[in-house]
Amino acid sequence: MNILVLNCGSSSIKYKLYNMDDESVLAQGGAERIGLDEAFVKVTMPNGEKKKIMHDMPDHKEGVNFVFSLLTDPEIGSIKSLDQIDAVGHRVVQGGDLFEKSVVVDQRVEEGIESLCDLAPVHNLGHLRGIRAVDALMPHTPQVCVFDNAFHSTMPDYAYLYAIPYNLYEKYHVRRYGFHGTSHRYVSQRVCDFLGKDIKTQRIITCHIGNGASVTAVLNGVCVDTSMGLTPLAGVMMGSRSGDIDPSAVTYLMDKLDMKPQEMADFLNKESGVLGITGISSDMREIESAANEGNKRARLALKMYNYRIKKYIGAYAAVMGGVDIIVWTAGVGENQIDTRFEACSGLEFLGVKMDAKANEVRGQEAIISAPDSKVTVCVIPTDEEIVIARDTMRLVTEK
Repeated sequence: MNILVLNCGSSSIKYKLYNMDDESVLAQGGAERIGLDEAFVKVTMPNGEKKKIMHDMPDHKEGVNFVFSLLTDPEIGSIKSLDQIDAVGHRVVQGGDLFEKSVVVDQRVEEGIESLCDLAPVHNLGHLRGIRAVDALMPHTPQVCVFDNAFHSTMPDYAYLYAIPYNLYEKYHVRRYGFHGTSHRYVSQRVCDFLGKDIKTQRIITCHIGNGASVTAVLNGVCVDTSMGLTPLAGVMMGSRSGDIDPSAVTYLMDKLDMKPQEMADFLNKESGVLGITGISSDMREIESAANEGNKRARLALKMYNYRIKKYIGAYAAVMGGVDIIVWTAGVGENQIDTRFEACSGLEFLGVKMDAKANEVRGQEAIISAPDSKVTVCVIPTDEEIVIARDTMRLVTEK
């Protein structure tokens, strides 16, 4: 069975085609700048080489159509006909209270995703456009949605509720949802497979640290808390997102800067985080380079960044009565050696003992704690797409 995985953003489409017989990747790439000038698709060739193809894509339907044409292209394609795609799986950021597990797409599901656009306006609208584009181009091909917050649906109410009048939760569904759930789900299980442990007996803290970042507490295989909230803005400091901030500081700044709510939301999501502190970049590689060259604000940003991750690790160890495994994943987590080491330093009282030499690893599965550490600290590269592909295959074969 061939499964196409799509991740449609507001102006982008990332795709990966799997042969699920052996879970091999047949094709992958991404369309950028959909609806904008100079749109293009980057395709990863079978030899690993990347090829950039310029193509006008005024909307997601044309974007999906062009991706399909590349998949069947005689020179760079991997299939002869779209009939060889058995199902399509979609990443969807916000499932709210409506979707607590992956589902096969039908009219009810599309309407549900649309009703949640207020909670994730940029993301959910893009996902919906992608679903409808596939439906228009391949109407008889089953589609599945895998929701970012579904893994976090096991949080108890005392963890996900905000301390505001309860009727606002009932009326407007204002609560902590959490995101990156597909990644947290994958790495929490994968690290147990890697270590030969039973996930149902483990206290795991998963650190998905990329340009967007979140930390999750996984107790005996289920999520009991996570750092992101109603939106992906909450929690640890991120590339351009502020993370946790006093709400009064937000209203104070809105008054001082004469900002409307959406302007402030954009400010906290796109102009804050390490970008806001350094004024340099949201890319941690550039921040680390600047810090090494003596830039004081870059050094400050790194201290703030690592400190906030450490606080969440400590908090979630308290929530679970200790911790057995700490997992690092995503772009920064898999590659930023100093961030991992600094965030785990000082946690010896929890049983964490790092191995500096073992920590000198990037982008591969590894144990980075010392052999005598009571807590095992690991790097596990995430693979959200294979989770989506597996869920898609399971649901369409169950029908």
